[in-house]
Amino acid sequence: MASVLVVEDDQFVRSALIRHLSGAGHTVRSVGTALEALREVAQVGSDVVILDLGLPDLDGSEALKMLRGLSDVPVIVATARDDEAEIVRLLNAGADDYLVKPFSPEHLSARLAAVLRRARSGGGAAPDPLLRVGGLEIDTRRRLAALDGTALDLTRREFDLLAFLAARPGAVVSRRELLAEVWQQSYGDDQTIDVHLSWLRRKLGETAARPRYLHTLRGVGVKLEPPGAPR
Repeated sequence: MASVLVVEDDQFVRSALIRHLSGAGHTVRSVGTALEALREVAQVGSDVVILDLGLPDLDGSEALKMLRGLSDVPVIVATARDDEAEIVRLLNAGADDYLVKPFSPEHLSARLAAVLRRARSGGGAAPDPLLRVGGLEIDTRRRLAALDGTALDLTRREFDLLAFLAARPGAVVSRRELLAEVWQQSYGDDQTIDVHLSWLRRKLGETAARPRYLHTLRGVGVKLEPPGAPR
């Protein structure tokens, strides 16, 4: 069971979400504006936030960016915008998952459970507390990472992805395994992985065309290995 903050200005939808989540045993608080949501997260905290994008005071995507400046609380975006570019932008901005309206209570429960499992388990990060691959140092216990002595500013999902791959240096990990172990989903869009890999590469100072640590094997998977490793 979890503490859930529902950010939704439509009273009908809001009431339905509160009724379903409360019935499932969660503790639910709700607000109708982005500013109220930011205040709740800053002052009270929450295990997970369900964020509508069509808020009256601030677009939900902007609210998401501001939430990410305050907290690493998992955020599930609830949106009627189902185009691929928008979904990629939301994941890129820090959303942990998304639901396209209208969605069923069962769908919401499944996504909520998956997000909570990832947050509580550390997203599949390796149990070894300190990982070193080339100039990369990853402290999984304190959730810190550095490259050549410089701290990396990683989102929770970027850290989980990097730690999972760093625990298997040189091993090719399939996208299906990444979805299952890092995202804890049995299905999903490969583009979700591509987005996070792209942002992680940028923070490691590399590109897909000129990789140093992260190498993609088309149709097979991804591996992390130190620069100069035999190929």
